Amino acid sequence: MTSKRQNGHMSAAPRRATIYLPPEVHRALKLKAAAADRSVSDLVSEAVRLSLAEDAEDLAAFEERSRERSVKFGNVVKALRRRGKI
Repeated sequence: MTSKRQNGHMSAAPRRATIYLPPEVHRALKLKAAAADRSVSDLVSEAVRLSLAEDAEDLAAFEERSRERSVKFGNVVKALRRRGKI
């Protein structure tokens, strides 16, 4: 089996992966797929894409915050105490 590359990325053909789910999760997933008239594979792929999108958002937020000034926790607590907030 050979893979074709386009613009440095793998071709868009789906790849097979084996995942192991607890029986009750698999059963619920099969029921959800049937109710939504979708395949289990489609639901799993969508969930993985959504999770990766959340990771990308988190990484972007970390990158943005990396330029912020660092503040020590102890200094924040002391300042709150001085201002009578705690």
